[in-house]
Amino acid sequence: MSASPQLTPLPITSIEGFCMGHATNLEAGTGCTVIVAPRGAAAGVDVRGGAPASRETDLLRPENTVEAIHAVCLSGGSAYGLEAASGVARELEQRGIGLDTGPALVPIVCSSCIFDLAFGDAHVRPGTTDGIAATRAALDGPSQNGLAEGCVGAGTGATVGKLNGPACAMKGGLGARAYQLGTLKVGAIAVVNACGNVCDPVTGNAIAGMRHTPDSSEIVNMEEAMLAAGLHAQMPLDRTNTTISCIVTNARLTKAQATKVAQMAADAYAHVIRPTHTTNDGDTIYVLASGEIDETVPLDVMGLAATRALEAALVAGVTEATGLHGIPAACDLA
Repeated sequence: MSASPQLTPLPITSIEGFCMGHATNLEAGTGCTVIVAPRGAAAGVDVRGGAPASRETDLLRPENTVEAIHAVCLSGGSAYGLEAASGVARELEQRGIGLDTGPALVPIVCSSCIFDLAFGDAHVRPGTTDGIAATRAALDGPSQNGLAEGCVGAGTGATVGKLNGPACAMKGGLGARAYQLGTLKVGAIAVVNACGNVCDPVTGNAIAGMRHTPDSSEIVNMEEAMLAAGLHAQMPLDRTNTTISCIVTNARLTKAQATKVAQMAADAYAHVIRPTHTTNDGDTIYVLASGEIDETVPLDVMGLAATRALEAALVAGVTEATGLHGIPAACDLA
C-alpha cells in the first residue's frame, strides 16, 4: 500500500525522542510492547471502542495538570495485562526517568490491552517482568534498525474477523510504519485484534478476516454477514477484541492538539477495519509528541499524515503476521 508520493517512508525507530521494544511469549500467545519517551512527551488519547482496558488515560485530558508522559505500554492479557505497565514504571524509575515529585520520581505510564486470553494460554498474561523486559529492549536495543512486526509483543495473540467464532478467525498482529514530510516525522504502531475484517484502504479488498468455514481460505464480507443475520446477529464472545495504537511524532503539540490528532487518526480504523468501533472492541489511539522540531505543523496536515501512517500500520499488522496456534495468517492464504 502506497501512502502518498509526498510521504517518504522511514523506520519508526528513527523518530527523535522515542525508544521502542517488545517482550514476546510465543508459546503462551501473548506479550507487550513499550514506547518510551525518555525526556517526556506531550500526549493525547482517543477511545472509540465499547470495551477498553486502560490505565492513566484520564491524565491525558487537557484540563488535567500532567503535561508529559514517559511511556505507553501496549499489552495482551486483557485487564490482567495492565500489570505490565507497573514493570515499565519500575524500570524507568531505576533509570532516572519520570516526574520529579520531590519525595520520589514517578514515571507516567499509560497503558491499553487487547483481549488475547482465548488464543494461547489463558492463564499466562504479561506482567511486571514482561514490562521490565520490553522497557529494557526499548532502551538498550538497536535504535535505527526498525521495530519487529507481526506476531511479536502485544500483537502475539491478536486475531481478526470473529463473527463466526475463533475457528473461522485469522491472525492479526503488530504493525509499525512511519513517514517524513519535510521536517515532520510521524509513525504509528498498531496492534490489530479487531472484531472485523482488515481491508486495503484503497481498494477495499479484504486482506484478513472472517473465513467462511474453519477449512476455508475465502474471506467473507463481515458487514454483509452481519446485515444478513439481521436482528439475530451476535458475537459468540463479548468484549474479546480491541485494536490499540500509538502514534509518535517529532512535532511540538499541546495535550489538546495531540488529542485532536488522535481523533483525526481514528479515521484510519474506519478506512481499514470493517466493521470498526463495535461494542466488542476497545479501540484506543495514543499520540505522543516529542517536540524535537521548532517548525509549526498545521494540525490538519499532522492529522492527515498520522492517519496515513496508521492505515499502513494496521495493514502491516496482518500482512506481517504469520500463522500461530492453528490460526492462519494472510500470508498462508496467499
